[in-house]
Amino acid sequence: MSNDQALNYSNYLKVDELLSLQQPLSDGPEHDELLFIIIHQTYELWFKELIHEFAASQVALESADTHRALSILGRIRTILKICVAQIDILETMTPLQFNSFRSRLGESSGFQSAQFREVEAILGRRDKRAAAHLLPKDRDRVERWMASSSLWDSVLRYVNKRGYQIPNSILNRDVTKSYEPNPDVQDVLIELHRKDLEAGLVFERLVDIDEGLQEWRYRHVKMVERTIGRKSGTGGSAGADYLRQTLFTPIFPDLWEIRNRF
Repeated sequence: MSNDQALNYSNYLKVDELLSLQQPLSDGPEHDELLFIIIHQTYELWFKELIHEFAASQVALESADTHRALSILGRIRTILKICVAQIDILETMTPLQFNSFRSRLGESSGFQSAQFREVEAILGRRDKRAAAHLLPKDRDRVERWMASSSLWDSVLRYVNKRGYQIPNSILNRDVTKSYEPNPDVQDVLIELHRKDLEAGLVFERLVDIDEGLQEWRYRHVKMVERTIGRKSGTGGSAGADYLRQTLFTPIFPDLWEIRNRF
C-alpha cells in the first residue's frame, strides 16, 4: 500500500477484491447461484480459520496451557455452530432452484474441498484415498497433516504433562496411522475426570467439538437429500449415500467410551 493511501475498512479487508470473487456461470444468471457461491466461499473461509485455530490449540495443549486451550477450543466449537447454521440458509433454496444452475457446476464438488480434508487430517483421519482426487498441491497439504500429530495426539501429551501417565507406546505411536481406542488411555481419562476438574473442562470442550462436527455432517446429509435426493453428487461423488457413511463416527472415541463408566 502506498504511503499516500490511508488504511481504511475497505482496503484493509480487500473488500473490492472479495466482492469480485462471486462469478455465477448460469444464464441470466439464475437468482440462486449467487447464494450457492457465497455459502461455499464462506465455508472455505471458516475452514481456513478452523485450521488456524486447531494448530494453535495443539500448541496450547502441548504446552499444558489449559486456559488458552479452553479459549481456543471454545472458539472452534462456536465456529462449528456457525457452519451448521449456514445450512439453514442453504435450505431456503428449493430443488428446482438448485437444478436451474446445477448443470453448470461440471465436475466441481464439495468433495474436492482440500481445506475440509485438512481439517479431517488434523482431527486424525489417515486415509490417503480422501486426498487422492485433489490437485497435487492440495494433496501435498493434506498428506503433510496426515504425517503430523493429530489433535488427539496433542491431547494425550497434555494429559501426560498434567501428571497422568499415558503409556509410552501410545505417546510415541506412529502418527501416520489412525488412532485406535485404548482401554489403558480410558483408565487414565477416568482418573483425570475425577481428580482434575480443570483438565476435565478441556475434555468437555473436545466432546463439544466432536458433537458439533457430527451435527454438521448430519445436517449436510439431510440438506443434500432434501435438495437432490439420492442422485449422484456433482463431480461423480455418491451424493447423500457417501455422506451418510460418515455419520455417527466420533473423532475422539475414548471420550465417548468412558461415558459408560461414570
